[in-house]
Amino acid sequence: MAAVAEVLSCPVCGRGLDFGGRVLRCELGHSFDIARQGYVSLLAGAATKLTGDTAEMLEARAAFQGTGFFEPIAAAVAEAAMAVRDATAPPPGTEVIADIGAGTGYYLAHVLDALPTARGIALDIAKPAGRRCARAHSRAAALVADAWRGLPMQDHTLTAALSVFAPRNPAAVARCLAPGGRYFVVTPTVRHLAELIGPIGMVTVDPDKERRLADGMAGLFTRVDSRAVEYSMTLTRADIAHLVAMGPSAHHTAATGAQLPEPFEVTASVTVSTYTAIPAAAGTGSHRDA
Repeated sequence: MAAVAEVLSCPVCGRGLDFGGRVLRCELGHSFDIARQGYVSLLAGAATKLTGDTAEMLEARAAFQGTGFFEPIAAAVAEAAMAVRDATAPPPGTEVIADIGAGTGYYLAHVLDALPTARGIALDIAKPAGRRCARAHSRAAALVADAWRGLPMQDHTLTAALSVFAPRNPAAVARCLAPGGRYFVVTPTVRHLAELIGPIGMVTVDPDKERRLADGMAGLFTRVDSRAVEYSMTLTRADIAHLVAMGPSAHHTAATGAQLPEPFEVTASVTVSTYTAIPAAAGTGSHRDA
């Protein structure tokens, strides 16, 4: 936490935060204790209606990620980050990468492994995610915060941000990115896990997702690279049960895939996009990204 405190801002007043042992505090005296599990909650104001993933969903996600089936996706994100680092050559130790909607911290950990001098921030709205992210990587600090209310980070301090299978607040990210910073976004295609839609009722991918992504980024970001990652996974019934339980499908179906043959072939299909902020857009907004 000490390594990234200079990047963070108070969610109440927007001033910088200082690290003092087990607390973050701004000059006006707003303070935020670091939980014994290693994360800090920067939620402030009225209670949010959003809750994020449950502990059970995150446990299922960690179990599935532990199989390595999404390793090619994590590797593609890390490779995109490495390509930017090689092109921009930032001074060692100056890179700060935030994963917005980090979940278990799996993808951020892969990026930090690829960039050995970078510091990481894993941000999620769910406290169970905060607990997991605090253990995700030795160079990652874990924050609990609501990205829709604004990112508790100083203007122009991030060299990169990630959004992997997560909701996006492009305006907030644009404000926080330093000049030349990059925003890496991973979105599923309509073929992603498509073999499970009919048999067990998994949530479908909106065929209009690519257009909605472009609309959300318009005026804020320019896409400078796009990589397709598609491959087949040979899954057991236990793997499929974890897939169902780890995402939004958990709210819509009780099916676990027990009726499916074993093993079962399922397609993983995503797009890894790299964006750069439009300078005028990056200069707008406030610490609350209102």
